[in-house]
Amino acid sequence: MRFRNSRVRTKVTALIVSLAALWAFAAWVTLRDGINLAWVAVYNKGVAQPSETLLLELQQERRMSVTRLADPGRVSRSALEAQRARTDAAAANFRRLADGGDVRLAAGDDLRQRIDQAFQRLNQLGPGRDAIDAGHTDRAQAVAAYTDVADALFQTYYALATLHDDEIAKDTRTLIGLNWARELISREDALLAGIIAEGRFTGSEAAQFTQLVGAERYFMAQSQTDLEQADPAAYARLSKSADLARLHTLEDLVSQQGRPGGFVPVTAEQWQQASSHALTQLHDIVATAGDTLVGRSTPVAAGVILRLVLAGVLGLVAVVASVVLAVTTARTLVRQLEKLRAAALELANERLPGVVERLAQGEKVDVAAEAPPLEFGGDLIGQVGAAFNTVQETAIRTAVEEAQLRQSIRDILLSLARRTQSLVHRQLTLLDVMERREADPAELKDLFRIDHLATRMRRNAENLIVLSGASPARAWRRSVPMVDVVRGALAEVEDYTRVTVLPMGQVGLTGRAVGDVIHLLAELIENAVSFSPPYTTVQVGGQSVASGYAIEIEDRGLGMTPEDLDATNERIANPPEFNLSSTARLGLYVVSRLAERHGIRVSLKASAYGGTTAVVLLPRDLVIEAGEELSGEDTGPLPEQERGARRIALVGAPEVVPEPAQEVVVPVPSAPEPPRPAPPAAFTPGGLPLRVPQASLAPELADQPPSRLDDEDDRRSPEDIRKIMGSFQSGTRRGRSEAAKLAREGREGEDDQ
Repeated sequence: MRFRNSRVRTKVTALIVSLAALWAFAAWVTLRDGINLAWVAVYNKGVAQPSETLLLELQQERRMSVTRLADPGRVSRSALEAQRARTDAAAANFRRLADGGDVRLAAGDDLRQRIDQAFQRLNQLGPGRDAIDAGHTDRAQAVAAYTDVADALFQTYYALATLHDDEIAKDTRTLIGLNWARELISREDALLAGIIAEGRFTGSEAAQFTQLVGAERYFMAQSQTDLEQADPAAYARLSKSADLARLHTLEDLVSQQGRPGGFVPVTAEQWQQASSHALTQLHDIVATAGDTLVGRSTPVAAGVILRLVLAGVLGLVAVVASVVLAVTTARTLVRQLEKLRAAALELANERLPGVVERLAQGEKVDVAAEAPPLEFGGDLIGQVGAAFNTVQETAIRTAVEEAQLRQSIRDILLSLARRTQSLVHRQLTLLDVMERREADPAELKDLFRIDHLATRMRRNAENLIVLSGASPARAWRRSVPMVDVVRGALAEVEDYTRVTVLPMGQVGLTGRAVGDVIHLLAELIENAVSFSPPYTTVQVGGQSVASGYAIEIEDRGLGMTPEDLDATNERIANPPEFNLSSTARLGLYVVSRLAERHGIRVSLKASAYGGTTAVVLLPRDLVIEAGEELSGEDTGPLPEQERGARRIALVGAPEVVPEPAQEVVVPVPSAPEPPRPAPPAAFTPGGLPLRVPQASLAPELADQPPSRLDDEDDRRSPEDIRKIMGSFQSGTRRGRSEAAKLAREGREGEDDQ
C-alpha cells in the first residue's frame, strides 16, 4: 500500500515541505532586515567611530608632513613624531575593533573585503613616511600616500550604506557625502599649507587647488539638499555657518589669484584659522547626525523583530493547520483514487481486451453488461468517477464499432479481391488460349507482356485477400520441385530478368504451401529488385539445412541500418494488427502473414556486398527430399512456369546458373546388351527424368549402330523448318482444343445428371 501510494503521498509531502520552506524564507527575510538594522550600532561602534578618529589623525599628519617638506622650520621633527604616534594609536584601535568577532559576524562579504583593503593601505603608510623623512618624495606624492588610506576608509563607509531600510540607508549616504566634503577641505588645507610654506605656487598646484574646491562645493551642495529633509537642525547649522562662509571666501580668492610661480594671496594664519574652524564644525555636524541616525535605527529594528514574532507565530499555526488538512485530505483522496485506478486497470487489462477478443471471434457483445457503472460518491472524485463511467462505456462501444468497421473493411477487401482474382484468372485463361493460337512472334511477345502484367495483378489481388485474413484460392494437390516454385515467383516479378537463380538442389515443396510460398518469394524478390540500382542483379539460391530448407534472396542495393533491420525483423516475426495507417509496410505485412500461416521463418540481414539478404527458412514438414515424391508421376512444371517458359523465349530470360550435372554410370560389357534405364532419383533441373540415349529401344535394335542423318537434312532452309514447326504447333493446339471440348462436354453431362 505504501509503495503504490508513494507518488501521491510524495506530492503531498512536497507541498507541505514547500509551504514550510516558504514560511521559513519569509521569516528569515523579515528577521534579516531586523538584524541588519540592529547591527547598525555594531557598525557604528566597530567601524564608523574608530575610522573617523583615524581619519582626523591622518588628515592632521598629512598637513604637517606636507608643510615640513616645504619648510622644515615650520614643523619640528618632534611634533611630527608625536602626531604619527597619535595616528598609529588610532590605527591600532581601528584594527582591533573592525577585526572583532561582532563586526565580522554582522558584516557582509563586501564590507569585510573593504576592511581588509583598508588594513593593507595602512600597512603601506610606513614606506611613505620613510620617504618623507629622507626627502625622497615631493609634496604631491606625500599627499597621495595619505589620500590612499583615506579613500580606503571611505570605501568602508559606502559598504555601510547598503542597509535594507531605505530611509536609513539614504540618510547614511547623506552623512557620507558630507564627510567626503570635509575630506576634500582637508586636502585643500594640506595642499595650500605646503604652498604657503613654499612661498609660491609650483607646477600644477593652482589647478589642483581649484579642482579640489570645485569637488568640495559639489558634494557640499548635494549633501545640504539631502540633509534638509533628513535632519533640518543640522541643515540650518550648516547653511548659516559663518566659518564655512569665511572658508569659501578664501577659497575663491586663492582660486582667482593663484598662478603657477605666483605668491599666495592669503597668509598662513588666515587660512589655518578658517579651515580649522570649518573642519571642526563639519565634524561636529556629522558626529551629531550619526548619533541621531543610530538612535533612529534601534526602535525600527525592534519593530521589525516584533512583527517577525507575530508573523512567525501566526504563520507557524497556519502551516500546522495546512499539514493536518493536507494529510487527512490526502488519505481520503488516495483511497478514492485507488478505487478509480483499480477500475481503470480492470477495464484496460481485462474487460476491454476480452471484449475485443470476443468481437474478433464473431461473438455479440452487450455494451451495458460489459460497462457497469461504478459508485464513487457525490464529491469531486465522484464526478471524476462518473466521467470515468462514461469513458469506459464509450471505450467499449467504440471498440465494438471499430471491430465491426474493421470486419466490414475486411469483407469489402475480400469481396473486391475475390472478384478481381476471378477476373484475372479468366483473363489469364483467355491469354493462354490466345498465346497458343498466335504464330506471329511480335504479337506473341506483346501477349506475353500482357500475361506478365495480369500475373502481377493477380498477386496484388491476393495481397488484398491476405490483408483481409482469408487464404488465396490457388492450391496444389501435388508437390512441386523447389526450382519451379522459385521460377513461379519470378513470373510474378516485373524485373525478373535482373534475377539470377542459383542451384536449388533436388528437393520439392508440398502442394498445400506452393501458392503461399510463391507469393511470399515474389514479394521479397520484388522488394529486392525495387530497392537496388537497375544495373545490379538479385541472386536467389537455396540449400537444405538441419531444420528444413533455406532460400536466400540477396540484392546489391544500399542496404538498411541495424536499427531498421531489427525493427523490420520484429515486424515480420510478430506482425501487428492490420489497420489502415500501415499502408507503407503492406508488403512486409503480407510476408509476415503468409510466413505465419505455414510456420516459415523470414529474417533480413546485411549483405557482404552492402545490400540486404532475405532468408526464408521452410520447415522440414513442407520440404520433400529427393527420392520421395519427386520421383513419382505427380510432379511437373507449374502452369505459371509453362507460360513463363514461352514468355521468356521471346521477351527475355533471367540468368539461371545450371545445376551441377550428375554422372550416370552405364557399364559397357564386352558383348552388346540392351541399354539400361536411368537410375532412379536422376532428374534434370526442371524435374524431368534424365534421358539416357537408346534406353527405350528394343534389344534387337540396340545392336545396330545409330544411323546418321542425311546431309540433305543439314541443308534445310529456314522456311522449311518454320513450316515443320508450324505444323507441329497447329497439331498440338488442335489436340488441346479437342481435349478441352471433351472435358467441357463431360462436365455438362455430369451437371445434367
